[in-house]
Amino acid sequence: MPATHDVLNQAEPLVEYDAAAIDTPLQDAVRRLADDATADSLSSIGRRLGDPHVQQWGIDANAYPPVLRTHDRYGNRINEVDFHPAWHHLMDVAVTEGLHGAPWVSDGPAPHLRRAAGFYVWSQNEAGHGCPISMTYAIVPALRANDELARQYEPGLTSSVYEPGLRDPALKQGLLAGMGMTEKQGGSDVRANTTRAVAAEDGSWRITGHKWFTSAPMCDLFLILAQVDGAGVSCFLVPRVLPGGERNVFNLQRLKDKLGNKSNASSEVEFDQTVGWLVGDAGRGVQTIIEMVSMTRLDCVIGSTACQRAALVQAVHHARHRKAFGATLSQQPLMQEVLADVALEVEAATALMTRLAAAVDRGEHEFSRLAVAAGKFWVCKRAPHVVAEALECLGGNGYVEESGMPRLFRESPLNSIWEGSGNVISLDVLRAMGREPESVSAVTKELALAAGADRRLDAHLERLQLSLQEATPRTARRVAQDLALGLQGALLVQHAPAYVADAFCATRLDGDWGHVFGTLPASVDAAAIIERAFPS
Repeated sequence: MPATHDVLNQAEPLVEYDAAAIDTPLQDAVRRLADDATADSLSSIGRRLGDPHVQQWGIDANAYPPVLRTHDRYGNRINEVDFHPAWHHLMDVAVTEGLHGAPWVSDGPAPHLRRAAGFYVWSQNEAGHGCPISMTYAIVPALRANDELARQYEPGLTSSVYEPGLRDPALKQGLLAGMGMTEKQGGSDVRANTTRAVAAEDGSWRITGHKWFTSAPMCDLFLILAQVDGAGVSCFLVPRVLPGGERNVFNLQRLKDKLGNKSNASSEVEFDQTVGWLVGDAGRGVQTIIEMVSMTRLDCVIGSTACQRAALVQAVHHARHRKAFGATLSQQPLMQEVLADVALEVEAATALMTRLAAAVDRGEHEFSRLAVAAGKFWVCKRAPHVVAEALECLGGNGYVEESGMPRLFRESPLNSIWEGSGNVISLDVLRAMGREPESVSAVTKELALAAGADRRLDAHLERLQLSLQEATPRTARRVAQDLALGLQGALLVQHAPAYVADAFCATRLDGDWGHVFGTLPASVDAAAIIERAFPS
């Protein structure tokens, strides 16, 4: 008889593996859209993800969240945030791997796709530190609206050196950037902002106001929006430390106590005659940040796909090692249905994520304008459902913090809120269709590549064309959803194995699917889908 304390019928920790190499959908997409060398290069990150010491970084960064220090012991305002060493380890890897601004100056093949794939793999460990990485990536193209500022700061923003701490940016080898757009009275309606900027005689501006959500306040530079009298909402660069080493006025009021994303500091900031420099033309702040918004939305798609992938891998691993009723859970037909259904969702998200990233490399602005918004709406909306189902696959083991699944679940709604919640994004889909009809043409051209390959996809695309013509604000969510599903279906029909594409079209497009995961049609090869998602 075994002793009562012997541990039986439990999965071993999932460690010592290459998370990039075992991700067949990711590998296939990167090899198709870039090359073998780019796909192979992801193993430098993938192997780190399987390192138990690296996994502990993610745990510690969330167990010991950042601490705000507004004043020193003498009462002087210092506006510092202290992070656990694990946060800095995570950030160092991300910057060294070029997951921040590096692609904008890279001459390698498909740098934005490689960056997106690496960001997706690395985010499966810990999502919170991805916020400043993502913001740095997004800010570079917006900053180029001011040639002088770009020359001054872009080398640091694209450097592969992680150098934390507030110092004169000119003396640092590497810089990170954040953004402060929203205010408490307006949220996504940035034209309701009350923060104001007044021109100074030296060419700089003095900014006064309060920002409601400013993440990663220990970054070196920030893009913010402020009102200019007679012009309107304008974009400004605000450094934490001014040239010469003097601290700028950047008063941290508090850190947000968030549902998830605990490792990342999200703050409220007050500006009081804070020094900034105009980026772009006065009154055209929203237009100046358009590309920045598109890049952060792309990262929302990537982050939500990563969250889903991390949950799926844990669910499959558990099911392969846990026995019940005489067989492992992964051999039970109903569990196979659930795992395969979740794997379909993740593969579809991966296909769309990589295609959107490749569009950045190819300069497909018209396609990206509409496709990124639709993808952001749908993939981010699906994340909480996918993670909840994967968590349930672990039963009670998934509900305890040690499994890591609760952290994934708390993280899963974030990207659907960041950079515009569902209503804002779906209405932006309509706005793109109305103001930039070339974006509709570009997406329609992409969908046409799959025409005739599957009758269910063809029928969906016919319905979609009608929906696009008759779209109103009331139908905006359905339009965004159907656009994303059409893009996912088109990509899978062209590039995924037939058993994956057939299952997706039957369930997501043809309605042969219940209201819960695990209700696939009998024709679906569940075992093959699971094996493709996570080879045994």
